[in-house]
Amino acid sequence: MASGPIVLLTDYGLQDTYVGVLKGVIARIAPQATVIDLLHHVRPQQVRQGAYALWAAEPYFPDGSIFVAVVDPGVGTERRAVAVEINRKYFVAPDNGLLSFVLQRYGAERAVVLENPAYRLPVVSSTFHGRDIFAPAAAYLAQGVRLEQLGMPIAVRSLQQLPPPRCEERDGVWVGEVLHIDRFGNLITSLPAERLQIGASLQERAQWRVAVRSHIIAGISRTFADVAEGELCAYVGSDGLLEIACRNGSAAIQLQITLGESVRAWRV
Repeated sequence: MASGPIVLLTDYGLQDTYVGVLKGVIARIAPQATVIDLLHHVRPQQVRQGAYALWAAEPYFPDGSIFVAVVDPGVGTERRAVAVEINRKYFVAPDNGLLSFVLQRYGAERAVVLENPAYRLPVVSSTFHGRDIFAPAAAYLAQGVRLEQLGMPIAVRSLQQLPPPRCEERDGVWVGEVLHIDRFGNLITSLPAERLQIGASLQERAQWRVAVRSHIIAGISRTFADVAEGELCAYVGSDGLLEIACRNGSAAIQLQITLGESVRAWRV
């Protein structure tokens, strides 16, 4: 049963009324619900970045949490609106791959299509399903409505999936991708330190090289202060993934990197 907070993740930004309206809809239906803003600055239409953010954040929320995830370039088309139970939590989202990385981590218990008009707003627009479909569904779940009341069950295997985060080894070179760029300009990659077996000692970490485009970083640092100001460093971030930063600067700006670009790592 949904018993935790409602957690919002969107690409709406905060300069318009969209996020506030979502909260208003929730407040009218479930005034007692706790609403948490996880992230509203997913880059517009970047479903893969939103999928990473859900993957990174989900473990820190209690069982029964209800995630409203809206990065929805296909709004108003035939793409389905769904609610899915995953790892004892609920996810209300477009069926466009936004739930991919959480699904790949856990699988799903069950899923429904959000088609019951009793749990939508009376008028559904073709461009704002966050307000008209997803926020009401989450609020009704918070009020004790059961998942199966929201619509017809669908096969979990039918949910749309993006390719998993890139992490492959070729002749001793690990190849990944930039999954996310945070507000500091740090590049979060898809390369898990555990899978690469980076090691904890300074000697082990000094053997690594990390490359993006033509830039090669020698060694894997423990933290930003291990390098001089303005210098690039590779390090293991708080999610256990290999990251690239510029001390007191922006690696994304310095390297002119965008989402999805390849990153390589190898031992010498």
